[in-house]
Amino acid sequence: MSASQEDKAKTPEVFTNLKTKTPPTNSVGFGALKAAIGHAAKYMNPADALKISLKLNQKGGFDCPGCAWPDPDDERSPLGEYCENGMKAMAEEAQNKTIGETFFQKHSVDELASWSDFEIGKSGRLSEPMFLEAGASHYQPISWEDAFAKVASHLNTLENPDEAVFYTSGRTTNEAAFLYQLFVREFGTSNLPDCSNMCHEASGSALSETLGIGKGSVTLDDLYKAEVVMVIGQNPATNHPRMLTALEKCKNNGGKIIAINPLPEVGVIKFTNPQNPLKLLTGGTKLADVFVPITINGDVAFIKAVLIKLLEKEELEGGVFDTEFISAYTAGYDDFILDLKTYNFDNCLKLSGVSKEVFDEAFHLISNNQKIIICWAMGLTQHQNAVDNIRELVNLLLLKGSIGKEGAGTCPVRGHSNVQGDRTVGIWESAPQAFLDKIEAKYGFKPSTKHGYSVIDAIKAMHQKKAKVFFGMGGNFISAVPDTEYAAQALGNCNLTVHVSTKLNRSHLVTGKEALILPCLGRSEKDYQKTGIQVQSVENSMGIVSSTKGILEPCSDKLLSEVAVVCGVAHATLKDRSKIHWLQYQDDYNLVRDDIQEVVDGFEDYNTKLKQPSGFYLPNGARVRQFKTKTGKANFTINKLPEWKLKDDELIMMTIRSHDQFNTTIYGLNDRYRGIYNERRIIFMNREDMEIRGLKEQQVVNLKSEFNGVVRKANKFKVVGYDIPKNCCATYFPETNVLVPLDSFAHTAKTPASKSVIITLEII
Repeated sequence: MSASQEDKAKTPEVFTNLKTKTPPTNSVGFGALKAAIGHAAKYMNPADALKISLKLNQKGGFDCPGCAWPDPDDERSPLGEYCENGMKAMAEEAQNKTIGETFFQKHSVDELASWSDFEIGKSGRLSEPMFLEAGASHYQPISWEDAFAKVASHLNTLENPDEAVFYTSGRTTNEAAFLYQLFVREFGTSNLPDCSNMCHEASGSALSETLGIGKGSVTLDDLYKAEVVMVIGQNPATNHPRMLTALEKCKNNGGKIIAINPLPEVGVIKFTNPQNPLKLLTGGTKLADVFVPITINGDVAFIKAVLIKLLEKEELEGGVFDTEFISAYTAGYDDFILDLKTYNFDNCLKLSGVSKEVFDEAFHLISNNQKIIICWAMGLTQHQNAVDNIRELVNLLLLKGSIGKEGAGTCPVRGHSNVQGDRTVGIWESAPQAFLDKIEAKYGFKPSTKHGYSVIDAIKAMHQKKAKVFFGMGGNFISAVPDTEYAAQALGNCNLTVHVSTKLNRSHLVTGKEALILPCLGRSEKDYQKTGIQVQSVENSMGIVSSTKGILEPCSDKLLSEVAVVCGVAHATLKDRSKIHWLQYQDDYNLVRDDIQEVVDGFEDYNTKLKQPSGFYLPNGARVRQFKTKTGKANFTINKLPEWKLKDDELIMMTIRSHDQFNTTIYGLNDRYRGIYNERRIIFMNREDMEIRGLKEQQVVNLKSEFNGVVRKANKFKVVGYDIPKNCCATYFPETNVLVPLDSFAHTAKTPASKSVIITLEII
């Protein structure tokens, strides 16, 4: 009997020999070098590994498919502009084995679904298109022509274009993303959910409202020159390790760092730069001057406590606020101050979970400095009150005048390497009318102005059978989204699911009635087209667009580029009714960029600017104090404290990554910075909470969440005592995505509340 969609979507409930150690007190250094070399040696051809190490993130090289952290504008290290997890990402993409017809003949979909995510990902690079017939147990080969025809047939038999969903992962380049959204809009829908919906959508919403641009306002140079950098709700050592080098430069220049997080992440505490022999020998650099162990979702409460004390000090002494900036560049100040005075400092501090002593240390640095940068990630964006979290950070920066000047500003740290670029070039379910007007003027068709499906809306539409075709441009959709069982049922309701991918992942095993896997080139591979090897482009976390050009030979002659896949699908689907000559774009990507510069603001002379070794900066109003908001100024906002209470037996859970992980990709089974080895099915708990419940180390428990009357369960997790605030716990995703309710999301942004899930434990 075939496994259910729900069972195939979940990770196997199997333990893999958990070992624990005391977490280290220093990060990167020799340990990172050893891990990077080990992954390269085990999974890559040695010659390929050497080529990659010399060209990864270098000028004229190719952009790492991992995180979106920017590269230096000036000189880049000859020892390599990459990190441990960057090399792990390359070992995943440039694996030394491929899989195709023989592999899929041997292994059924049900068997593959019983494997761990680590085993699935390490099975090899996909080498040819594969098709799963309705009712079949095994994928079989299909030609590209037949694959395109299959997609076209399903799309063209829909009653309405809105019955199709077109998802995008953040690894897609600007060229492929622009063509993809163009095809979707000419097809007739705005259903363009993307991975930004699940991570930084709250940042974009809050920053657009308050500062007039949904991106950060700082550059790397600003980080070097900041007086205070607040790192809040993120773990740089695992998620974007090269950020630690920037923090080290800030420290060397006299800057101070405040780390605010429920867990004491070692990477922000101390860092040993592996490219500095002296640091390797002497033990590295202490980064965090103050560590603030905040309770989960206590961020607004903590920042509001800071704001209250800043106001008290301003009224008593003066000179704390930048009153000239506030007067000239902001709106809503008086209403903001009136609201702030309704809050009680002691109550806010209590709700934050921070001691008065720690608060005073952080407050001293914030109140006595004017050049402040706040960096954040999903620890702030994946709550119901996520937008409020970001808006409150902006309030703090506005009071200090720390926007639009050197060494100060907002720094949302993005995940995938081009998630920002995808949005910039049009991957957006609610694109501005001005953008749609330019599409119409350029191509002669009228795009739909209907608000399309975000990720959460798309899952609901598929579950309700309102959407019947799912097309995924990269990513691992089922492992990324919340409410795993519901999402699996949703995908199972589709007539066709399609995934454009470099390697196998769990989403290929949770299918519609029919399914296609379309294998594409990796970022590191040469993209041969009629006009020669193609150059593509990406945008990093600080709004810099740069070129990327593969250096390795493709692992299979049956791979297509993402651009070619989009053009092939568009040509087969739209045929003579299209106003666009789709196939010409795949021959020469310069033509794509010529179109982008006509449609997207900031890309004038695109092909010329892209030849600049360091790339070019896109316009950023907040960076120069030009705030394109409804008021024409930077806006103060009024934000409430989050309202939730725990019962005696409840904990608030946040999902996190291990150090051997990037998003849904599992590189290994260790989390050495937290002292965890050989296991992922664990729950980090405060030791007092364990004692109250009579729990011992490595005791096995089931986890249960209940939201709006629906009970969700995740079985078999081992308890690990950890330095985490009381009543809080942490688990790895995607193992516990099953507990995250689909209807628990940020207001106005719909990012899932994966960082604040109320759970109870069931002792086995």
